[in-house]
Amino acid sequence: MDGGRPLSPEAAGALDDAPCGLLRTDADGLLLRANRTFCAWMGYEAGQLVGQRKLQDLLTMGGRIFHQTHWAPLLQMQGSVSEVKVEMVHSGGHVLPMMVNALRHELEGVTVHELAVFVAHDRDKYERELVHARKKLEAAVEEATRLQALAKDRALFAEQMIGIVSHDLRNPLSTIQMGAQVLARSQPSESQQRVLERILRAGDRAGRLIRDLLDFTQARMGSGLSMARTPVDVHAVVADALDELGQAFPGRALRHERLGQGACPADADRLAQLVGNLVANAMAYGDPRAPVTVTSAIGDGSFTVEVHNEGEPIPPGALAALFQPMTRGAAVGAGARSVGLGLFIVSEIAKSHGGGVTVRSAAGEGTTFSATFKRA
Repeated sequence: MDGGRPLSPEAAGALDDAPCGLLRTDADGLLLRANRTFCAWMGYEAGQLVGQRKLQDLLTMGGRIFHQTHWAPLLQMQGSVSEVKVEMVHSGGHVLPMMVNALRHELEGVTVHELAVFVAHDRDKYERELVHARKKLEAAVEEATRLQALAKDRALFAEQMIGIVSHDLRNPLSTIQMGAQVLARSQPSESQQRVLERILRAGDRAGRLIRDLLDFTQARMGSGLSMARTPVDVHAVVADALDELGQAFPGRALRHERLGQGACPADADRLAQLVGNLVANAMAYGDPRAPVTVTSAIGDGSFTVEVHNEGEPIPPGALAALFQPMTRGAAVGAGARSVGLGLFIVSEIAKSHGGGVTVRSAAGEGTTFSATFKRA
């Protein structure tokens, strides 16, 4: 019977073989009906359950606690619960994940609970995989955060150490250079003069390297390069820089081409540093038999400094990272090697002037670095 009316054999069979478990309990949970589908899932005969067991008896310990603290009070207050996930214990002892919908109503003056039960293996597996994936993601995020913090600390430490070491190297280097200059004025022999010239050239290279290290530290610490822009004669600044570079690279041909005229706003020392780094790069990677040409060009709204060298072109794959710090090409010799800051400093000097640097490199045409600045 259902609702006081007897069920036809067809209806009773349909309920027994429904694709879900159908249960009826009294208000205390005692099973009043259990269809064949549910009994088959749980490994019981209907006579072992109906009138013999409470629904709570089929739940795991966690399920019983949930039933007492959440399910029963909620069903009492609102008359129904939907999609409650519980675990039921099979007669064989293993656990089955179940989804339950429950409805509370009156039947012939007695309160009963109607339940529809579904085996939830797939959903349980999906939820477990979801939880596992979330834990893995959280672990990965935690590890990435740790590595990022570690890398940041290491980078900051390295930059601070570079700044400290390079700053502390300036004083002893200045002493060496001053001593060599004093000895050079004391009428040394020809062989002694050659040794002193090598010492002075080495000191100049070391001085440029220290300055690059200090500038790198300053740029990476966020303060930017110090800059003092005043109206300068760009041609004269470049010519003076090339005169000094000629002594640093004896035996190599340096050419200077001048285009246009007029004063331009720039930091003369920084501009000379830019020229020095670009020329040093051209000397290191260009054809030693061909001249390096430096062009200073002054236009109406901008001025440009270009450095061109012959030789093998820069590989296309290396162009994107060319102005990144610690980037080097295949130097032609040990004396040409550096820590790879020259072009990074060039880029920072150009940016600090409101300009930029580009490079063109092709077989048969050589390589040209162009630094362009606004005159305004």
